[in-house]
Amino acid sequence: MMLPNAKLSTTNSKFLPPHVEPPQHSRRTAAGASPSLELSCKLSRRNLSKSSLLLLLRTQTTLTPLLDLSKAQADTISQETDNNTTSCGDRVPTKKAFLDVSIGGEPVGRIVIGLYGDDVPAGTARFSSIVSGKAGISYRRKEFVKIMPGYVQHGGIRSYGADADRATAAAGSLQSLVEEWERGRRGERCREVKAGSVGIVVRDPLKPPPKTKLVATNGKLEVQEEEMAVGPNGTEFVITAVDSPELEESVLVIGEVLEGMGVVERMREVKTVRDNTSSPYFKVAKVIGDKRAVVAERGFNRPYTKVQITNCGLIESQ
Repeated sequence: MMLPNAKLSTTNSKFLPPHVEPPQHSRRTAAGASPSLELSCKLSRRNLSKSSLLLLLRTQTTLTPLLDLSKAQADTISQETDNNTTSCGDRVPTKKAFLDVSIGGEPVGRIVIGLYGDDVPAGTARFSSIVSGKAGISYRRKEFVKIMPGYVQHGGIRSYGADADRATAAAGSLQSLVEEWERGRRGERCREVKAGSVGIVVRDPLKPPPKTKLVATNGKLEVQEEEMAVGPNGTEFVITAVDSPELEESVLVIGEVLEGMGVVERMREVKTVRDNTSSPYFKVAKVIGDKRAVVAERGFNRPYTKVQITNCGLIESQ
C-alpha cells in the first residue's frame, strides 16, 4: 500500500522546476556594473548642483533690477506722500485772543493765543464767538476742570440749558469741527499737538461704549443702547505745556500760545484729585458699564483750588 504513494510523490517531483544557480559571469557583470551606476549618479548630482547654481545666479541677476525699481518706486511714493502732507510750519495766526487766569481768586497773568483762521476756519470762528462773548455766552468765570501732567483742560459751556442753546446758535453745530478734524487724519492739514498748542475737544477717547439693555415695548422685547457719558459739545478746549501726541485722536488744534506759558506752568502746579484708573475695581466697573465709575472718572485730575478765567476776549489788530 505504500508503493503507490511513493510513486506518486516521485512522479510529482519530476514536474517541479529544478533549482538553477545563476551563472558566475552574470554575478560578476552585476557586481561590475555597480561602480559605473554609482559614478553616473554622482555625475548627475554634480551636474544638477551646477545647474541649480547657474539658475540661482541668473534669477538673482534678473531680480536685482526689479528690486532696485521697487525701492525707487517706494521712495517716490513716500516723497509724494510727504509733499502732499501739509507742513505745520505753514500755519500763521490770523487772530489773537486773551485769557486772564486766576488761581484761588488770585490773578496769575494773561495768556495770549494766536488763532489759525486760514487753516481751521470753523474751529477759529467757534472759539472766537465764545471768547468774545457773542450771543451772551463766554468763557468768563468758567473753570479749568482737568489738570494733567502735559496739558490743562477747560470745562467749556455746559451741555444743557440756555447756555448750551446759545452756544449752538452762536458757534454752529459740532459737525463742522469734526470735518476739519477728519481732514487732519487724512493728512490734508497739520494735526500735530505740540507744546503751546490750543485745541478744541472734538471727541472723548475715554467715553465708554453704549450699554445695551432689553426693554419691553408694546409687548415686544427690543434692544436699546444707553449712553454712559455725555460727549463734548465743542466748547471745551485744552492748552498743552509739552508735546502731546495722545491728544491727536480727540483734539482739533486751532491756535498756539504766543504769550503766557508761565501762566500755564503755574496752573500745572495746582494739586489735583489722584487718578485711580489703574485700580482693578475701577477697571471692572468701567468694563461692565457701572455709572459710578463714570462719575468717579470725572473727578480724577480735578484741581483742589479753583482755576478760573476772570476775563477773555479778542485782541483787535493795530
